[in-house]
Amino acid sequence: MDEAPYRLMVVCTGNICRSPMAEAVLRERLDAAGLGAAVVVDSGGTSPEEEGNPIDARARAVLVEHGYAPPEHVARGIDPAWLAQRDLLLAMTAQHARWLRRHAPDGAGGRVRMWRSFDPAAPAGAADGELDVADPWYGGPEDFEATLAQVEAAADAVVEHVRGELTARRTAR
Repeated sequence: MDEAPYRLMVVCTGNICRSPMAEAVLRERLDAAGLGAAVVVDSGGTSPEEEGNPIDARARAVLVEHGYAPPEHVARGIDPAWLAQRDLLLAMTAQHARWLRRHAPDGAGGRVRMWRSFDPAAPAGAADGELDVADPWYGGPEDFEATLAQVEAAADAVVEHVRGELTARRTAR
């Protein structure tokens, strides 16, 4: 019997900058770690304002410049019913984490983590608000570079967390 994939969702506001950038980086890192086939990565936004739009052109450009394949992406607002179907919900900001916890069905709120809580350089014991990934929307190319750097800084630890979760699943069977 095939094991169900581990499912994780990256969450930001409009689902056109931060979360699709993190989705692209995470997919590449999971593939490189040999976990790509065991993990489903997607993203969504807490607001439907950008629904139907592609990844922001500036986010796409910074991903390509750094060697990532931008996802074929159409922004979508999160349907709260999806939250129970995810093993891990990665919030880009404290506001996104609060939204997820508020809309998550019973028990799903415990699967909400801040993206930067996986960054080894983030302050130990930092409150959610101190772990926000910068929103590059109102800035220029340097802001998208800074956001990508924050995403990359945490990505390997997210992969190791997922590896541990998959190992625990196999052990529990």
